[in-house]
Amino acid sequence: MNSAANPPHLVRTGALAAALKVLQRDLRLAVRRPSQLLQPLAFFAVVSLLFPLGYTPELDKLRAIAPGVLWVGALLASMLALDSLFREDAADGTLEQFLICGQPLVGLVAAKTLAHWLLTGLPLTLMAPLLGIALGVPVAAMPGILSSLALGSVTLSLIGAVGAGLTLGVRRGGVLLSLLTLPLAVPVLVFGARATELAIAGESLTGPLYLLAALAVLGATLAPLAAAAAVRIGVE
Repeated sequence: MNSAANPPHLVRTGALAAALKVLQRDLRLAVRRPSQLLQPLAFFAVVSLLFPLGYTPELDKLRAIAPGVLWVGALLASMLALDSLFREDAADGTLEQFLICGQPLVGLVAAKTLAHWLLTGLPLTLMAPLLGIALGVPVAAMPGILSSLALGSVTLSLIGAVGAGLTLGVRRGGVLLSLLTLPLAVPVLVFGARATELAIAGESLTGPLYLLAALAVLGATLAPLAAAAAVRIGVE
């Protein structure tokens, strides 16, 4: 077994320290595979930039559809890395060692979900303003776009972790994962696109941001528990 893929020594550490070690491990492994980091970003850029080519080059019309384009692109791009969130660790026995290490599985799963957001959700959030400029979005709207995508991408990662855990025992479960997560992500998509639309129009986006924050808090409360239970069932 590849030692780089093995989980860190978790038995004699506290729960928080164990979660931090899992987070560090996932970040180190991701740096060694840069193609997996660039794939969602490239997909997001291609999907967003195809609209000026396939729809219209007029900035006024592109600005009108920019909220939907950015959010649908971010949603689909974030799902590219979800199928491998737990599957590779299940294949090399890492998840089994998580179960027997004596540390709370919820914390370890939460750490892996945080790693997914740092490697996928955060880069997509930071990339969105650049793509927004190509779609005619005014610079004044960028803080609103960044804040809404930051909150929404956290919730998308949490929802995706539950879906990845549920499809852990399914071969080629990418399609099933999409069917499970996309309906749950609809509220995030609706509120996020509305917040982006208000930001572009120069209006207050407090309401949609509060709703996105509420969804993020709800997801952070319930999703790690559900994902840990799904992972335990999938491994056992």
